[in-house]
Amino acid sequence: MPVIVPNGLPAINTLANENITIISEARALRQDIRPMRILILNLMPTKIATENQLIRILSNTPLQVEITFLQTSTYESKNVAPEHLETFYKEFNEIRHEFYDGLIVTGAPVETLDFEAVDYWHELSDILSWATSHVFSTIHICWGAQAGLYFRYGIQKYPTSQKLSGVYKHGVGIPSHPLIRGFEDEFLAPHSRYTEILATDLSKHKNLDILATSDDAGIYLVASKDFREIYITGHPEYDSHTLGLEYIRDVEKGLNPEVPLNYFPDDDPGQLAKNKWKSHAYLLFGNWLNLVYQNVPYEIGRIEEMR
Repeated sequence: MPVIVPNGLPAINTLANENITIISEARALRQDIRPMRILILNLMPTKIATENQLIRILSNTPLQVEITFLQTSTYESKNVAPEHLETFYKEFNEIRHEFYDGLIVTGAPVETLDFEAVDYWHELSDILSWATSHVFSTIHICWGAQAGLYFRYGIQKYPTSQKLSGVYKHGVGIPSHPLIRGFEDEFLAPHSRYTEILATDLSKHKNLDILATSDDAGIYLVASKDFREIYITGHPEYDSHTLGLEYIRDVEKGLNPEVPLNYFPDDDPGQLAKNKWKSHAYLLFGNWLNLVYQNVPYEIGRIEEMR
């Protein structure tokens, strides 16, 4: 089934060239199907690239998925035209009475700040609180995962000795868990962050299952036992070139970054990186959509009864 996106979104042309089926809101209205409603709180500075990445990864399902993009009103993005946000994004006050099958909270380049020092922390807290009664399941990515764990459980983040950047090997913690159904015992996934969460802190909360970890990158995937909270500390949605672009950006800023681990062939930034994580990324999000579809009330407003 296709992904439904706002009319005129740039991703339509980009992803159509990849043979990914996307339809506009206008065409979707003529189809007698209740699509899964997915809200994406896009906190990344590279908003259009992130739109493409997430729409692409949500498309690999037989389910019809309707996408709504959300922005914060307490912080003005400096890396995308205001017209783009005005046309394709909602603010929280516009959607707070709606119900969604799923919410995705992206990463953000604010992980070295205390959570309460982030400009939009109070608004994000309101959104996460609202989601408990208006969203069936929420995926949190990278800093979004750290923020969600801190907001709900008080779990702290800790600085790493240097930026964790690269493609890391992970092991599956609970092979029978439906969120990682079909995963090999070991798989690769990208990380790009300066902070981490610790298993010792997570283990104090019996509602949380650690589903995948890495000897080098630490915790990767955590889920609540009712599937309503999913935390991913890496970036499975990243394109083949995203880590490379971040590396070049950091070089140009004079940050003297380490070359992303296991990313460029022979660790040579002059060579073209190859994607080694795409299949598991698609599988993870496909499993999530199927889990949500199987467990969410058909009358979506009944989510509020599940608190």
